[in-house]
Amino acid sequence: MSSIKENYLKVMEQIVKTAQKAGRDPGEIKLVAVSKTVEVARIKEAIEAGVSILGENYVQEAQKKIDEIGRTVSWHFIGHLQSNKAKYAVHLFDMIHSLDSIALAEELNRRAEKEGRTMNAMIEVNLSGEATKFGTEEARAFDIARRVLNLSHLSLVGLMTMAPYFDDPEMSRPYYIRLRELKEKMIKEGIPVKELSMGMSNDFEVAVEEGATYVRVGTAIFGERK
Repeated sequence: MSSIKENYLKVMEQIVKTAQKAGRDPGEIKLVAVSKTVEVARIKEAIEAGVSILGENYVQEAQKKIDEIGRTVSWHFIGHLQSNKAKYAVHLFDMIHSLDSIALAEELNRRAEKEGRTMNAMIEVNLSGEATKFGTEEARAFDIARRVLNLSHLSLVGLMTMAPYFDDPEMSRPYYIRLRELKEKMIKEGIPVKELSMGMSNDFEVAVEEGATYVRVGTAIFGERK
């Protein structure tokens, strides 16, 4: 058994155990294997082990991998997306986790219309206020959400956040609680958001406890990046 397979199975086991302990259905939680900078041979190992969703941060890098690996898996874009890359993103990916402005929403919608498809997207919310992190402020998330509801080729499916990195995963919990509460507020206001993309290798169990439906795990599957 390869170490990638072992790692993947261990992460899946942790997701199932954590979900059950929290009284959740483990089937609600999807694992996004973060494959940025990971070479194709190792990604293929992960797919053979059972990975069905890959998360990429850079359009150009993803293009090469998709050309080589194909579409037997679902490709999600999880990095910062510039409007001038929207046309490539719409062509390459099944979901965008990092929608962070009305301008980007409108450009994605325009490009998706040209492709004859509807693009699934989540709004990235910067809850930590860190300048090094992308995402919109909590208050602006409502404006973006309302705009997306009026766009014919963009479908708002959820919210995403990145907590600051902590050695103690418990420190991430307040950020994940806030994203869940934001989702609940949006639903009360008639904005039908379903998914929560939150939690990474160091804290995905806490994210699952707080309602994550997508966890983005790279290092725990592929090992430390070079």
